[in-house]
Formats: sequence, C-alpha cells, structure tokens
Amino acid sequence: MEENKSRIVRGYRQDAQSLHRLLRTASRADLRRSSIGTGWSNEQLLFHMVFGYMVVRALIPLVHVLVRCPAGVQSGFSRLLNATTPLFHPVNYAGSCAAALVFNHRRMERRLWLTINALERKLDRVSPAALLRRADFPERWDPLFSRSMTLSEIYAYPSRHFAFHARQLSLRP
Repeated sequence: MEENKSRIVRGYRQDAQSLHRLLRTASRADLRRSSIGTGWSNEQLLFHMVFGYMVVRALIPLVHVLVRCPAGVQSGFSRLLNATTPLFHPVNYAGSCAAALVFNHRRMERRLWLTINALERKLDRVSPAALLRRADFPERWDPLFSRSMTLSEIYAYPSRHFAFHARQLSLRP
C-alpha cells in the first residue's frame, strides 16, 4: 500500500510540474482562448483542474467519516447528492469562471502546491487498511466518479481529473 501512496504523490507532483510548464509557456492570448469541448477559457479550465485538488482536500475529512458509516447512510447520502446534479453542474461551471479571476495564472500554481502539500500530509497519516475502505459516491456528478470508491481512489482522483481536463486545453504544445 505504500507503493500506492507513492504513486498518488508522484501523480500530484507531475501535475504541479505540468501546470508550471503550461503557465510558463502560455501567452495571455493562449489563456484567453476557448478550451476544447467546454465553455471555459484555457485559464478557467486550468483553474478548474487545480480546483479538483482543492475539492478533494476539503472532502477528505467527510470521506473519512463516510467510509465508517453503515451502507444505508452512505447510499442515502450519495442518492441525495446525485439528486442535486442539475444544480451542481451550473454551480461547478460558474464557480470555476469566477474563481479563475482570483486564482488566475499568477496565483493558481501556488494554490496547487499548498493543496498538494496538505493532501500529502493527510495521505501520509492514513493507514493501509483505511485506504481500502469504500464509500458510495455521487457518480452523476463527475464521469470519473464511480458508484463506490475507496479512500485510495479519492486521494488519486485529483490526478485523474487533471489528466482528463488537460486533454481539453487548446494551448500550443
């Protein structure tokens, strides 16, 4: 399981290095250009990719509680969140548009490193047994969510989310 933790941390650091390269090579025009298949500009999408890390950092304490709850509590909570999907998607979109004004290309890299460092500290304290615990998840919220996810999969989610959206960037190579 330590190998799994190391793989997760390597993914985090590769994403931070990738963001660094993207931000250093992108012009202002590149950042303003529309991304591929989303309503976001490249800069807004880059922030959304960082936001995936921020969300997981905020959710980890809740997930630690959920994985200990009875199956009925987990599935009820997941069903409730799935029911809010029509509200979740517009809020997720608008939130990234607005937040990218604050955590723009000059600030998002620092925010990502702060978030990664916090996630690494939390991950380091999690036992191998805890990483295998499962919780029901709102699979309608995100194509990368599944109906049931382990704590390990939740810790790995930000890198999967980052890679998924990196393919939608229209930045020059």
